Amino acid sequence: MGYRNKTYIAFASEDISKYRLMEAWKANEHIDFDFSTRTISSFPRDTSKPETIKRNLRERLKTRSKSFCWEVRTESEKERRHILLAHEIQVIMELNLPVVVANLDGDRNVDRSFIPDPLLNGDYYTVSVSFQPKIIKYALDNYAVTFATSDKKGPYQYPAKVYTDLGI
Repeated sequence: MGYRNKTYIAFASEDISKYRLMEAWKANEHIDFDFSTRTISSFPRDTSKPETIKRNLRERLKTRSKSFCWEVRTESEKERRHILLAHEIQVIMELNLPVVVANLDGDRNVDRSFIPDPLLNGDYYTVSVSFQPKIIKYALDNYAVTFATSDKKGPYQYPAKVYTDLGI
């Protein structure tokens, strides 16, 4: 069994460039975005059978993931992997993994239009941030670490002061 020290990154296939950008942030010595103890994992290929994808997803999340970063698109997100997305959310909630929602459009707020109902309307504590390395790293280093012991409920966003303190 592997160590649960990885951040699982979920994204729509049309957003592979954003995932590659995150890898570039990690590789850039001038950007403090280090996944030295984590590995970024992508969702299995859409051509796989749904049963295989679901099984592999559960295994990855259960045995290797300590947090979950979900890249949220704008227009096509509601259509994205509708059946598989529901399974993904079910497993995340079952395993009680912290969810950082990275808004690809740069929005710093909870975007209620694109967060699935189970994460939006329930007690599941998530944090929404803009798609920028400093705030994503901040969320993974702070929110994800305190997620299990927090008394916060539902979707959350950082106040403007957090962004200001980070220089963004």
